[in-house]
Amino acid sequence: MQNKGLIRVFAIVFALVSIYQLTYTFITNKVEADAETYANSIVNADDPNAAALRDDATKSYLDSISSKEVWAGYTTYADAKNQELQKGLDLKGGINVILQISVKDLLIGMADGSKDPDFRTALERADERVKDGQADYFDYFIEEFNAIDGAQLGSPDIYSNQEMDGVIDFNMSNAEIEPLLRVKLKEYMVSAFEVLRKRIDQFGVTQPNIQQLGDSGRILIELPGAKDIKRVEELLTGMAELEFWHVYKASEISSYIMQADAYWAEKLKAKSELETAVDATAEDAATAVDSTETSGLDNILGNDAVVDAEGEEDAVDYDQNPILSRMLAPGNATGPVIATFKVSDKETILGYLNDAQVRSNLPAEMRHVKFAWGVPVLNDELGYEITDLYAIRSNREGEAPLGGAVITDARQDFELSGKVVVSMSMNSEGAKTWEDMTTEAYQNGTQIAVVLDNTVYSAPGITNGPITGGNSQISGSFSVTEAEDLANVLRAGKLPAGAEIIQKAVVGPSLGKEAISSGLWSFGIALLLVLVWMIFYYGRAGLYADVALVVNILFIFGALASLKAVLTLPGIAGIVLTIGISVDANVLIFERIREELAKGKSQADSIKDGFNNALSSILDANITTFLTALILFVFGTGPIQGFATTLMIGILTSLFTAIFITRLFIDGYGKNGKSLAFSTPITKNWFRNVNIDFLKKRKVAYVVSAVIVLASIVSLGTKGLNLGIDFAGGRTYTVRFEQPVNATEVTKTLSAEDVFGSAEAKTYGSDNQLKISTKYGINGVDAEVTKDIESKLFENLKQYMPEDMDMATFVDVSKEDKQYGIMSNFQVGPTIADDILTGSLYAIFGSLIVVFLYILIRFSKWQFSLGAVAAVFHDVIIVLGVFSLTYDFLPFNMEIDQAFIAAILTVIGYSLNDTVVVFDRIREFINERTNWEFARTVNAAISSTISRTLNTSLTTLIVLLAIFTFGGESIQGFMLALIIGVIVGTYSSVFIATPVMFDTMSKSKGKLLPKEPKPVKEA
Repeated sequence: MQNKGLIRVFAIVFALVSIYQLTYTFITNKVEADAETYANSIVNADDPNAAALRDDATKSYLDSISSKEVWAGYTTYADAKNQELQKGLDLKGGINVILQISVKDLLIGMADGSKDPDFRTALERADERVKDGQADYFDYFIEEFNAIDGAQLGSPDIYSNQEMDGVIDFNMSNAEIEPLLRVKLKEYMVSAFEVLRKRIDQFGVTQPNIQQLGDSGRILIELPGAKDIKRVEELLTGMAELEFWHVYKASEISSYIMQADAYWAEKLKAKSELETAVDATAEDAATAVDSTETSGLDNILGNDAVVDAEGEEDAVDYDQNPILSRMLAPGNATGPVIATFKVSDKETILGYLNDAQVRSNLPAEMRHVKFAWGVPVLNDELGYEITDLYAIRSNREGEAPLGGAVITDARQDFELSGKVVVSMSMNSEGAKTWEDMTTEAYQNGTQIAVVLDNTVYSAPGITNGPITGGNSQISGSFSVTEAEDLANVLRAGKLPAGAEIIQKAVVGPSLGKEAISSGLWSFGIALLLVLVWMIFYYGRAGLYADVALVVNILFIFGALASLKAVLTLPGIAGIVLTIGISVDANVLIFERIREELAKGKSQADSIKDGFNNALSSILDANITTFLTALILFVFGTGPIQGFATTLMIGILTSLFTAIFITRLFIDGYGKNGKSLAFSTPITKNWFRNVNIDFLKKRKVAYVVSAVIVLASIVSLGTKGLNLGIDFAGGRTYTVRFEQPVNATEVTKTLSAEDVFGSAEAKTYGSDNQLKISTKYGINGVDAEVTKDIESKLFENLKQYMPEDMDMATFVDVSKEDKQYGIMSNFQVGPTIADDILTGSLYAIFGSLIVVFLYILIRFSKWQFSLGAVAAVFHDVIIVLGVFSLTYDFLPFNMEIDQAFIAAILTVIGYSLNDTVVVFDRIREFINERTNWEFARTVNAAISSTISRTLNTSLTTLIVLLAIFTFGGESIQGFMLALIIGVIVGTYSSVFIATPVMFDTMSKSKGKLLPKEPKPVKEA
């Protein structure tokens, strides 16, 4: 092998980079473990709110050390958290939703609520078509509108209005208006995206993921670790609330701040005097106090001490001046900012200022004041986020003088001086109110706050007199990016469209911890079994393959961390499956080396020729698997993409470690003349001199396969498949009970007409846990239907729950120590279910087409492609048939969902992997043994690969069985599909793919090149 030095350097560098990337994960795990230890030490376990108090204490600890250096200055916790290996919802808990921004509402809003009959007819028809179609709502609307005779988008009653003034006029044709509407819709989608991103920042969730899914108005949001699920759902689906408010000057509110500070100082002093003497430790500082008078966090940190990275406490005594001592800087007396505080102090400060007793000191004209925070800003010098406090002039109704619906346009702009500003325009109604507001602000020297979702984005002063006409500029210390964001916010404020959750997955943190545990167990057991088997079968060579395998796993995790890919439970399954792929490559190499040694070649020549001869099969097999994984990544979502990502990374790293790392060890051992047997005394003669006439048995195989395939097709046609809610739509809840329950009885109870009408309950893992599915309320309003379903579940299942369990505890998935009740839930709307099904079919047929073409190109004969595709169809039909025949009695999840589609594509890849290895050897034997009969050549080629086939299949089955047994109930159906696929795929590569190729190619006697033309006899 050439360039050994370069390969060795590359391997070392890759390993060091992987270790470097993974150190951040180790650091964050260590810091978070310390935070949990600290929280457990200061919270009384018997406290009824112990879980919430521990969460608060843990968050306080992590906030306090976020910007401080850890590990002797190696990094900060915040930086390490940003670089760690990200875990998906199924491992960490949290929520994943796909939101649908209502394109219909946007179109109506741009038409200023038009009641034009043609316009409304087109909308109604688009509503019907989008239910079953795959195109975007806007495309259907345009098609239906254009189908109406004489309908004009530019009509003054539709889009030639004040709302679209300057963009559309009545002289334009429908064809001219369509692209303009499309551009406007995209602008509004960007605005909605920005609003949602700003809202997500409020949760304090690390590593959130938000992305637009094309131009359909769908937005994917993943919040791993989010716990307050109800709040998340409300905040994500609520319409953007943009408001303009007058604000008080700092000087006008300062006396109230002083009064509040004095009041709380006295109250906290009195509380301190009443408490018993305690040691000055963190645990004693957490003595319980009256929860009605202090916040949850105050219950934990009685003296509000801040914990630093070493667990020590800052010397500041906040009790003496609870508000003033937390001020980082006071505001300008004539400005709108009262003071600047830490973001982590926001809830505490609002709790002090909004206390009913304190607010009674407000003068009558200020009794409706509302306190609001500005946009958080990271202060590089201080090392943490800070924010400004504002006092808004509210009223009895709490309604802003001016709302965001009046904004017709907003954009980032520049003044003549080059200063960055935001220009905005309003409709006539808004212009009048804006003139009144700016008149008052100009006369009083005050400011007007721009507030979105209760966050103040800007509070500009009016310096040049009242603003008329509705066109104005907002100036401030903006960067271009900040001005663009504010313009997006202003445009978003006028959106008349809400957001509907069309797909949702919620996983409780306790279920996430269980998934991690089961995933690690399955991974460890599978790895151990494979390592032992390789040493047992190949001896020292197997040990070198094991070292390469461990290096491969290090590379995979390092690559995942570097690429910021998300590790999911199916992703762990993908890594474990990669073990099988890596072993397959080494088995191919070792078997070819054993063949060369059997021919009497020297060890050095055998190793060289073995690696070279195996390379073609390894590349072909891995490329076909990589192609199916790539298609799965393109068409899959969420955890399935995680599976595809790890599989693709694993294929690439497996190729490198098997071909180069293993070679380095083998060459290094044998360079001094040491002998390497590539077997053990027990396995030395296994599968040697195999000579089986496989083709003679092909007719029997055809009959057996035909019977199984026919039975599968009959079952699919009569019984069908158990379609999961991914494809059928509906809701699924994982519910854990205090005692074992009968799934049939629960199904009967929940299927009653006065409950859900139709429901299914199946045992999910242990006998005290069920997976309950229903389509009840599938077309209803999400929030209302969810509440109704949860209420009915509780009322009908509470007999199996602890006596003291209430409704709130039953539905709350956020508790880390939750033992009973709803542990997770999953929801898919009918529209996206159709899209998921279509995408899955595209993925399956797309992979078949791509692989057919690849094999055709590599083998230059359509007969090879036909044999491979026939085997794949055979394998897929049988897997589907088994699921159809057994889904109603097997004790685990047998639903057809996205994970099952991932399994089918993996089966396709594995089947092709096996088939390509056999075909590659057939091609080699055809070219080498030109004087053999074609049947003899094919049989000899299959026989020569039987050791590799059985070895690879056995190790892969060991891996899959380990995951199936120990990997948790959520992926048992997924694993069963793979297990069936491996067994059937191994069979079909020998008894279906090869015979089909043989029978269709036998007329040409297996020649890969066309025969030379016969000479023409002379007359």
